[in-house]
Amino acid sequence: MQPQEELNPAGDGFSGVSSVKNPAERSTELSRWVEHVTKQLIEDLPENENHLTGAYDEGAAVAALLSELRPRKIPRNSPDDTPGSHHHWSTTTNNLDEFQNAKRPPTTTTKPPDAAAANDEPAGLNLITLLLECAVAVSVDNLGEARRMLLELTEIASPYSASCAERVVAYFAKAMSSRVINSWIGVSAPLVHNTTAIFSAFQIYNNLSPFVKFSHFTSNQAILEAFHRQTRVHIIDIDIMQGLQWPALFHILSTRPEGPPHVRMTAFGPDPDLLSETGRQLSVFAKRVGIRFDFRPINKKCGEIEDIPTYSNETVAVHWMQHSLYDAAGPDRRLMGLLHRVRPRVVTLVEQEIAHGGSFLDRFVVSLHYYSTMFDSIGSFSPVDDPGRYRVEQCLMHREINNVLAVGGPARSGEDKYRHWRSELSRNGFSQIPMSSNSMAQAQLIVNMFPNNYGNNNNNYGNGYSLVQGDGILRLGWKDTSLYTVSAWTSPNSFKS
Repeated sequence: MQPQEELNPAGDGFSGVSSVKNPAERSTELSRWVEHVTKQLIEDLPENENHLTGAYDEGAAVAALLSELRPRKIPRNSPDDTPGSHHHWSTTTNNLDEFQNAKRPPTTTTKPPDAAAANDEPAGLNLITLLLECAVAVSVDNLGEARRMLLELTEIASPYSASCAERVVAYFAKAMSSRVINSWIGVSAPLVHNTTAIFSAFQIYNNLSPFVKFSHFTSNQAILEAFHRQTRVHIIDIDIMQGLQWPALFHILSTRPEGPPHVRMTAFGPDPDLLSETGRQLSVFAKRVGIRFDFRPINKKCGEIEDIPTYSNETVAVHWMQHSLYDAAGPDRRLMGLLHRVRPRVVTLVEQEIAHGGSFLDRFVVSLHYYSTMFDSIGSFSPVDDPGRYRVEQCLMHREINNVLAVGGPARSGEDKYRHWRSELSRNGFSQIPMSSNSMAQAQLIVNMFPNNYGNNNNNYGNGYSLVQGDGILRLGWKDTSLYTVSAWTSPNSFKS
């Protein structure tokens, strides 16, 4: 199945399959340093972290570690440090309010980020050390000290910096500031979101890195194999967004020797207008390629409804691309019950390789490593002053960081949340379907679409991305850090009448 993501029949063609090299020698200085400190933090945490005195012992242990790591002075950047020209925002930007309250970007020139940030690495690592100290203060409710450090961080760190480390710190500091304010007044911020800004940035992200395409096409391949020789199929998309992945599946279904199936789609989403427009565009595309198509939009969370009507003669596929932008599913236990009732032939599950559970400090150290790696991967393929890169970092990465670090984490709505859906599916009787060799070959093609134009390529990582197939799962990461996984599952009752 050929990767293509536009709402038109003509997609990008690919020829040949070239392998993606396995990770071997090193990460960037930023990712490696964060990983090193994270491991030390985790190793030094006491086993009983729920005990009150244990929480303070935790802070003392981590603070002692950081006192050894932290340099004596953090150099402050001058506004004249980075030469170049101002940003010019794209005329396709629909939500300038996302940027009205942000600091104006300093003038920059388009240059390789690694070269531009080479002299800033020590300062960036110093900032991260201060950020870690601030996280320790937050974890023990020393909010006054945390506020003092956050004021220092927000004064120094800029989301427009040539240094990936400084950009990461700027967004983490902003998220931690929200956390401190919420802790101070004893109120958790709701999971609010601007869907237009998110989905606009998501389209840019789709073109900026292979993670979205990898998730879409690997899932599509598993669904295509489950639909083999089926004449009536039903796709349930737990969070359809703009439906970018489905035209590619429709296109390949329309070319089957036995003819295309009749496709029904039940789509969930937070924006009724966007749901309606997505359905309209998919209907137009399906008609163009000769597929009978029915679209049912549901402006609710999947876990909030009791049942989804299915027919005995149709094959059901459920797709869920998870993220931390907003709560797309609702109560996880109710969603699991719904999955049992619809008896899907295949469930395609895309997960971020980041655990959201545990204490604040647990979430902080894990997310710092994860998003440092994400920023590193994006920075290696985009110039420093790229407006698209900023929009992805601001509208997607920062929003996720904020939700992960918030009081109560992603489950602060009070709804039940599983830590790992793969293990829960297995525990609830679903059987894993190993990813096929076709899925691996297709994923390799997608990764090879993204040559490393701006980063340092003097390593054994090929273009920087690592693609691994193991335990029936496909994993895509940056250097030696896994970032996204795709797995496929089937209901124990999917083949019963």
